[in-house]
Amino acid sequence: MAKTSALPKFIQLSEMLIREIAAGHLADGARLPPERDMADDLGVAVGTLRKALADVEAKGLLDRVQGSGNYVRHRPAVDSVYAFFRLELLKGGGLPTAQVVSVDRLTKPAGFARLGGDPQGHRIIRLRSLDGVLIALEEIWLDAAVRENVAVSDLSDSLYHFYRHELGLVIASVEDRVGVDAMPSWTPDAFHLKAGQNAGYIERVSWTAAKEPAEFSRTWYDAKRANYISRMGKG
Repeated sequence: MAKTSALPKFIQLSEMLIREIAAGHLADGARLPPERDMADDLGVAVGTLRKALADVEAKGLLDRVQGSGNYVRHRPAVDSVYAFFRLELLKGGGLPTAQVVSVDRLTKPAGFARLGGDPQGHRIIRLRSLDGVLIALEEIWLDAAVRENVAVSDLSDSLYHFYRHELGLVIASVEDRVGVDAMPSWTPDAFHLKAGQNAGYIERVSWTAAKEPAEFSRTWYDAKRANYISRMGKG
């Protein structure tokens, strides 16, 4: 089992702030602490923090007022690395990280969601955490035609970041079916819920802007540690 490559530090900080704003932990109009104090609290260089704040500002979630400070702005949706990651800690938010259990090129199962024309697919098994708290087990399938081989070292904490920057594959929308299911027979020992135990369950098909299915995934999550959250603004 191996941890995936970490996203650049400024992106991690940016995504953390975006998820904190979405969860309501940072209120609309709230002034963030002074940048040097904030950088010290987070254990990062001021330059790294400023790069993260610039990214949050570019996404419309921050007003940076010269001589005054940085002020939070709420928006219903932003172009975030984790825009489609719907699991949050019970208190809300939490920065996602991933640990890969296995990556294999296999024949797609019978009845598998249609993904391209290759009879084989890349099957990725991961454990997901939020702020270091283990919350979910994921099984993710990609059509084998997207790339001959996929290795653990290719992957980052955000697969959609990997898809966009390494495969040229942009996820535009997802369809989730949420319910309850038993943990699968192949549940790794490293996950705290065991095979056969009931867990929250998400079955997802991810689509490109051309309406082509790009990814099929199944997620089992601990409902005592995380909630499935979908926020929608006014249409």
